[in-house]
Amino acid sequence: MSQVVAKRYADALFQLGQDTGSLDQFVEEAKVLTSVFAENDQLTAFLEHPKVSHEQKMQFIDEVFQEFSGDIVKTFKLLVMRHRTDVAPAVMDHLVHMVNDAEAVSEATVYSVRELSENEQAKIKNTFAERFNKRDVKLKTVVDPSILGGIKVQVGNTVYDGTVQGKLRRMERRIEAAN
Repeated sequence: MSQVVAKRYADALFQLGQDTGSLDQFVEEAKVLTSVFAENDQLTAFLEHPKVSHEQKMQFIDEVFQEFSGDIVKTFKLLVMRHRTDVAPAVMDHLVHMVNDAEAVSEATVYSVRELSENEQAKIKNTFAERFNKRDVKLKTVVDPSILGGIKVQVGNTVYDGTVQGKLRRMERRIEAAN
């Protein structure tokens, strides 16, 4: 049920962003808001606490998110007033996905044993943009020392494992299947 609610709020923000030409700003603010919720587990508890007055909650939001656009702040306040604070990160995630789909952009996380060069990142972007028929792929790179070699790319819920460990696991499964 909460995913349906989150999608409705995200749809409204998306339409509003299209009408005002603020989609890029909304996406940046949505990412910040999502990370704020991820890094501060007490935020939801504070905003849902019955002993904290409505006025205190609204003042807190105004002070903390004063640099955000009015539409994002109003939406966040509406979620708090309607006791839907828990779906705020999902609303922001849906909004980011909707904007990316509209702009033919995909987001991917690349895990590698070392920092990737600009050339390597460009090759990965081009490969996955072509594979998914997207205009662009926004990469987030993560250095993971547990990877012995190769890379692992996560796009949405799909993982493309080109690591040495992944190749060895696939070989092991093929050998077990052959026996």
